[in-house]
Amino acid sequence: MIQVILGSKGTGKTKLLLDMTNNALKAEHGKGNIIFIDDDTRYMYDLRHEIRFVDASNYTAARKCTTDAFLAFVSGMLAADFDITMIAIDAFLKLVVTPMAEMESFFTELEKLADEHNCNFVLSISAPAEEVPEFIRRYAISGEAQA
Repeated sequence: MIQVILGSKGTGKTKLLLDMTNNALKAEHGKGNIIFIDDDTRYMYDLRHEIRFVDASNYTAARKCTTDAFLAFVSGMLAADFDITMIAIDAFLKLVVTPMAEMESFFTELEKLADEHNCNFVLSISAPAEEVPEFIRRYAISGEAQA
């Protein structure tokens, strides 16, 4: 499953993503591994210590990259650990340089990965819902996205 938290800067997307990630750990009861990817270490200590925090700025393949490179980065994680049940990605548009209008194939491939690996993906995208293409909006879960 893919979920996208949409909203303008300062609307609480990261807080919601952190809460969802920490709550997923409680719900899993140690049955799976959870990864949180961000563009820096700012929120590392807001997560439970059992959650694997990944600072994407440390990896060339995951910073300021295309959606294809980012998909390969995430696929590598799933290939290395069959027990990943959730990957949360904060500040997605800071990590990839591909324009949103050209991301449809990325979301199609991400959905395939989610299904094949039984892994939930939750992304935060800093943009008002009305500026986001429909193929992304259909995954929206935040209040602003429902407007």
